[in-house]
Amino acid sequence: MSPITRQVILINAAHLFTHYSLLILATATLAMVQQDPARFGTDYGPLIAIGTGMFVAYGLLALPMGWLQDRLGRKALMVAYFMGSGAAMVLAGTAGSGFTLGVWLGVMGAFSAIYHPIGTAIIVESAGARVGRAVGINGVFGNLGVALAPLATGLIAWQLGWQWAFIIPGLLCMVCGLVYLREPAFDGSKVKGTKPFPPIPPALVRRAVIVLMLIAMVSGLVFNAFTLLIPKLMEERLTGSPDLLPVVAMLAFLVTICGGITQFTVGNLIDRYTLKSVFMPLAFALVPCLLALSFLEGWLVLPFAAVVAAAIFGQVTVNETMTARYVAPELRAKLYSVRFTVGFMGAAVASPLVGLLHQASGSLALGMIVLAVVAAITLACALAFPNRPEELAPERWAGAPEWRAKPDK
Repeated sequence: MSPITRQVILINAAHLFTHYSLLILATATLAMVQQDPARFGTDYGPLIAIGTGMFVAYGLLALPMGWLQDRLGRKALMVAYFMGSGAAMVLAGTAGSGFTLGVWLGVMGAFSAIYHPIGTAIIVESAGARVGRAVGINGVFGNLGVALAPLATGLIAWQLGWQWAFIIPGLLCMVCGLVYLREPAFDGSKVKGTKPFPPIPPALVRRAVIVLMLIAMVSGLVFNAFTLLIPKLMEERLTGSPDLLPVVAMLAFLVTICGGITQFTVGNLIDRYTLKSVFMPLAFALVPCLLALSFLEGWLVLPFAAVVAAAIFGQVTVNETMTARYVAPELRAKLYSVRFTVGFMGAAVASPLVGLLHQASGSLALGMIVLAVVAAITLACALAFPNRPEELAPERWAGAPEWRAKPDK
């Protein structure tokens, strides 16, 4: 196995840990209100809102990562990610109050902010000519983290207590950090099949980046809110009791894994079709399915929730490939930093929004309607994204009509 292959495996594992760690609280709350009501109370809304600081740190601190990469190097930052977020998870499992838990979750969010700007840039540069497939596989790992979080957290909390639901994955993350420490620094120039990045008409690049940032603002909120809501949705509409935690965890896993399958499929489609042609069906499916989840009860919730998960996670794969298709390699880490900061700030709103809407209405119906409205904004943004065949044959950018219209460019 080559050093590049080993590093890609570890970077994909880091994607799993990132999304897993951010969603431990969503299921752990269902155990904490039962196992430790004296310390954490019995209300879902205020407890889920403890994660607000984690998501704020996760979003804000993604911004300087492109700058830090130029000064500290990618390897140092990724080692800090593994060790820092792992240690913070362990310490969150020792928290004796809601305040202390919030602090350690905030620290975990700060270290988790390293992953997407740095890890995504490495994945894209390791892909050679098959960026869509590489991003799709990376997305599957992230989605697996989202899917495993409710399942593993629910089972661990049920058997060992909510504390171990934080401690065990934290220790595993630190072990991966020690393995990564032994690897050489990533060198994208050694990847086979890498082609020079072609000049793209600046007007198209600006259009693509503006639309990408607008999509990031709203899609981050939808992604984070829905993944937070899945365990509660399964409990509220299917099991009817927080005592059935293993059942809730399994149902949440089944729904979320549909997103992982979609990301792999979307990743392969992106290498054969333009980004917009893949994105539009996903965006069109999301709004009506979210509206349906605002009132559906019983087993019908499962297929509709699965379609929502598939659409949300499929869009993530498209969004990350947009940057790779329209932005030169030397600027990608910086643009990923800005894009993920914008997206994660939307994600940071999700935790308190979910808590407030549930507390105000007593159910998830209002929350689903709000997410459908936000998803409609994503659809409008997607309509404005370029739909260019040159994406699939970058050498054709040299003959783009925009160059002929402005020969001085």
